Amino acid sequence: MTYSEIDIDYLLSTARMAGMEIMKVYEKDFSVDYKDDKSPLTEADKLSNQIIIERLMSRYPGSNVISEENKQVTYDERKDWSTLWLIDPLDGTKEFIKKNGEFTVNIALIENGVPTFGVVYAPVPNTLYYGIKGDGSYKISKGLSTKIHNQDPYTDKDSIKIVASRSHMSDETLAFVSDLEKQGKKIDFLSIGSSLKLCLVAEGAADVYPRFGPTMEWDTGAAHAVALYAGRQVLNANTMQSLVYNKPDLLNPSFIVQ
Repeated sequence: MTYSEIDIDYLLSTARMAGMEIMKVYEKDFSVDYKDDKSPLTEADKLSNQIIIERLMSRYPGSNVISEENKQVTYDERKDWSTLWLIDPLDGTKEFIKKNGEFTVNIALIENGVPTFGVVYAPVPNTLYYGIKGDGSYKISKGLSTKIHNQDPYTDKDSIKIVASRSHMSDETLAFVSDLEKQGKKIDFLSIGSSLKLCLVAEGAADVYPRFGPTMEWDTGAAHAVALYAGRQVLNANTMQSLVYNKPDLLNPSFIVQ
């Protein structure tokens, strides 16, 4: 299976269906559990994951899947996977718990380490982004689908909009901002949760997203596709090469979306 063989409408509806289940939990009182790594887990994470996995296996039986909420497959088992689905059923669980609306459903198709399709759905504003190799990236909001494309280098601008996380702010990010200010750049700072940060750069609402804190591959895969096919780059902050997926260690390096 390749990106050219997938049913985009089916995958977009899968993200929306997962979002509907998330909203049922969001709109009531819910309990919060904690995983071994101390990250929060809710009923919504589990329900969203179940829907996505079931629908993927129904339409694409035998698919390889990596999901935040599944038992992780060892690298020995997945090292020869040329194609896989990469899923974060609820990215921004901390934002979900705070009830600020800044959380997303994320489904990506990875081929040979590269995201060739990704959908990011934000249930509260009912906004969906998706990107696919060979066609581009789109934003669907208020019933309207708009192609998004953004290739203006942020370094050429005098005023730069930087997007960062509400829940994660590091000394390295502050140093990144300081370096730009020393170059005489005027900095506008945007703060938002989850994979929406990459989507804001993709659509041009922000110029750059520096991330120097820990993330996992499922946190970025889908939104990486949105950014990539909108004309942006998601680069390893150390090598300035594109992020790759299905690595031996699923932890991402620090990265910059630009």
